[in-house]
Amino acid sequence: MAEAVVIDLFSLQMNSQNNGVRKLLCSTLERIEKHFSTSAPFVYIMCYQTPRSERSSEQDSLLKVISGFQILKKGIEVVCMTSTAAALYTIKQKLDEKDLSIIKIILPVQRKALMEVFIDHLFTAVYQFQFEDFGVDCEGNNLQQIAEPQSDIQTLSAHEMELVRREIQTFLESLPALKGKLTILKSSLIPGHIFLHGFTTRTGGISYIPTLSSFNLFSSSKRRDPKAVVKENLRRLANAAGFDPETFHSVKVNHASDVWIMGKPQPDNYDGIVTNQQDVTIAAPGADCIPMLFADPVKKACGAAHSGWQGTLLGVAMATVNAMIKEYGCNVKDILVVLGPSVGPCCFTLRRESAKEFYSLDPKCVRQFDSPTPYIDIRRATRILLETGGILPQNIQDDSVTDHNQSLTFCTACHPDTFYSHVRDGTNFGTQIGFISIRD
Repeated sequence: MAEAVVIDLFSLQMNSQNNGVRKLLCSTLERIEKHFSTSAPFVYIMCYQTPRSERSSEQDSLLKVISGFQILKKGIEVVCMTSTAAALYTIKQKLDEKDLSIIKIILPVQRKALMEVFIDHLFTAVYQFQFEDFGVDCEGNNLQQIAEPQSDIQTLSAHEMELVRREIQTFLESLPALKGKLTILKSSLIPGHIFLHGFTTRTGGISYIPTLSSFNLFSSSKRRDPKAVVKENLRRLANAAGFDPETFHSVKVNHASDVWIMGKPQPDNYDGIVTNQQDVTIAAPGADCIPMLFADPVKKACGAAHSGWQGTLLGVAMATVNAMIKEYGCNVKDILVVLGPSVGPCCFTLRRESAKEFYSLDPKCVRQFDSPTPYIDIRRATRILLETGGILPQNIQDDSVTDHNQSLTFCTACHPDTFYSHVRDGTNFGTQIGFISIRD
């Protein structure tokens, strides 16, 4: 059963008679009360608000009629906005505050196709939607005619869908940054005149859900941050860093060691990516797992890899290095590797069976080995594997650097104001990234 009901009056004719609007809302609210006899849901009335400079006295009167229901009926909120995108996004925020996910939308039948497109952009699979048209009241009056007397279009053209996308984009671009300014961390090891690179933090974006706020850069069917919001965060990053978001490619995480060589067929999943193209930006995500960047200033090639504990043991770091050597003729001694923000040995534990593999690699990678859940240092393990593979120790930047001002390998779990962390935040966690590209 629905936890919330949205009454869509956005297409309501602003010259409609007040009595007709009252009848429409009264009848719709009666239906809701009858259907939800035991537990009344939250109800949101969504309507269009003409900019004040363009509003007539009749339109002001109509808005007062609609707003009056918010006073008369407990649990009703009226959301008046100048665009459907703004109204739906505002309602989504209210739903998320209450952790609601099953929503019924009562609307003119002609609006259903349009509403489905907006929902596809602004919501994820976490939410379940049911649709119901206005129909008729108990006296047989056609409420549909009050809600939308014109147009019987029930499908959207490509042009109309593009207009929806633009409306959403324009609205999201207008939102202020949350949690401070956008911050990009840069490594002193990677030469800035050859490579554009950085690691993001959680500040300066528009994601508002506490564990995702505010610069989340990954959308999942299991989380509440939609692709449109993540895309806007990426646009802001691209604008600040100086790359083209249309040629941005992030790894498709599988917690393994597959590497995609750009220009060759793209695998379904891969945790490493390498390129020598100048017109692309590649990236790896992290929210405890290590986002790693690779750069060869001699051959002008670069790579990015995502390394969790499983990928570390499977050798994703050296798989990325070896791909650069094989594809671009890189010398292993020229390759620079930077380990980005990730969970530290202070906060990351594994079951003892899994910890044994790290202990076999180097006992110093494990703390409290005899406990059921020993602490693991995946960064140390990564350095060992890289050095064993031929990467020079001085060409690896991690938390072992003596000058802590030069370190970018902060513990994500220990810095809740700066980084996302799966270990700390649970399943609805946000994601930061490391990115790199070759300058022209």
